[in-house]
Amino acid sequence: MPIRLAGVAGMGALLLLAVGCAGGDTGRKPGAAESVTPAQPLPMKPTPRRATWTGSDHTAHPLRLTPTRLARGSDSDLSHIRLDDDLKGMVPYYLTFSYTNTGKATVKNLSPERNFSVNSSDGQAAQAVSLFRSDPLATGSGLPPECRESGTSELAAGATSAICQIFMLPKSRQPATVSYKDDGGDTLMWQVGGAKGGSNGLLAPDVPADGITTDSRDHPVSLRITPKGVRTGSLADLSRFDLDADQKKMIPFYVTMQYRNSGKYDVLPSMSDGVTLRTAGGRTVRKMTLLDIGGPGVAKCPEAVPYKMVKPNGVVTECSVHLLPKGDAPAAVVFTGAGAGSPSVTWRAQVDGGE
Repeated sequence: MPIRLAGVAGMGALLLLAVGCAGGDTGRKPGAAESVTPAQPLPMKPTPRRATWTGSDHTAHPLRLTPTRLARGSDSDLSHIRLDDDLKGMVPYYLTFSYTNTGKATVKNLSPERNFSVNSSDGQAAQAVSLFRSDPLATGSGLPPECRESGTSELAAGATSAICQIFMLPKSRQPATVSYKDDGGDTLMWQVGGAKGGSNGLLAPDVPADGITTDSRDHPVSLRITPKGVRTGSLADLSRFDLDADQKKMIPFYVTMQYRNSGKYDVLPSMSDGVTLRTAGGRTVRKMTLLDIGGPGVAKCPEAVPYKMVKPNGVVTECSVHLLPKGDAPAAVVFTGAGAGSPSVTWRAQVDGGE
């Protein structure tokens, strides 16, 4: 059965069994010739970037990463693989990249593919797929011919290797970026050309939409939500708060939304708890929780104006703070309502200049 692995570049990676090696059903007739549909390369400039890999020895090793090819595969490429139901009908994309050890010591236990992500224009990260054979005596790797660079986990100083990673996206989406979550904290980004335009289900940045929250007794309360902007902030704005070392390397973004209570119950001004940012690097970033009881908060991003119960037909404007790594950027704003089965609403993020 497939095994899910979590925490890979902000998404779930899938470890799938290649069947047909020990009597499994591949769906092919015995002796049938393998039909291969050539993958379609997408425009992507192979720009080398400096990166950091921290191994099990907790030592930071310098690398040079170069994505050399991103190609769109065919549905039939993985027809011999027993895919999870949520992957069926998705399109495979093959990302090939080289990695060079630019340090002075041999690096062991390398797996930079774990930090790569392929992302659509709405910030949705593709699902990474790894394959292994269910029968160790079987011939053939189980990998499509377009993606057989296996890389190496041990790299001597100055040496280079290459590896191909499979990513799956719905047919309705196309890659817009390739990103790498660097162990140094930053996000490395490469733009992918050739992606057709499309809304991907996103609303324009300032279009009102309906959502749902709940009152103190869990009564559903309908809302009319109007995005008011996404702004680049400054860490100086958060100087009153106790940030950890990683947070101090990031950039705050302020998301301002206006909520009209179109229901019949009073609600607390806490709708921003349902706001998240999806990023160009494939991350989903929740709002920061800043402990500031009775304090002035973040002056440039007030939590709620006015800060009082929102009565039916009342309006409140709320601002939330979201920390993103350097190199990443907002792609979409998402409001997920409170209560079971509450729908999500997604807008395209349009970032205003810094303050």
